Amino acid sequence: MRLTKFTDVALRGVMKLAVLDPDDSQTTQEVSAAVGVSYQHMAKAVARLRSLGVIEATRGRGGGLVLTGLGRKASVGWLVRKLESEDEVVTCEGSSPCPLRGACRLRSALRGAQEAFYASLDPLTVSDLVGEPTRQVLVGLIGRREA
Repeated sequence: MRLTKFTDVALRGVMKLAVLDPDDSQTTQEVSAAVGVSYQHMAKAVARLRSLGVIEATRGRGGGLVLTGLGRKASVGWLVRKLESEDEVVTCEGSSPCPLRGACRLRSALRGAQEAFYASLDPLTVSDLVGEPTRQVLVGLIGRREA
C-alpha cells in the first residue's frame, strides 16, 4: 500500500501541531517549513484537516493552526482513510476494462489487504505517533525559510 503525497503532508502537519502546547499555534507557513514541504501543499492539507475537524485555523494577527481534541485522539487509521481517496487499489473498469472483472478474485483480495492496512493503523492515535523519541525531533523542528 502506498500513501499519497497529500496524506503524507497532512500527517506531518498534524504531528508537528501535536507537540505544541495547547495555548500555542503555528502558521501554515511555519508548519510547512518545519516539516519540509511547500506552503501550497500544506495549505491544501490544512483545508482538508480543518473540514475534518482535526485542526482549527484562525486568521489574522495572532492567528494560526492548533490541533483539536479530536485531532489529538483521532485514530491514525480513521485519519488516513479520510485523507486517502476512496479509490480501489486496482481499477477494473474504464475505457479498457479488465476482461477478468466478472470472475476475478484479485480485486477483492486487494480490497481486503487495503482494509487490513488501515485496520493496522486503527489502534494508533495521533498522540501515539508523537511519543519519544519523535517528540524531541518534532519540537526541535523550526521553520526554515523556503528559497
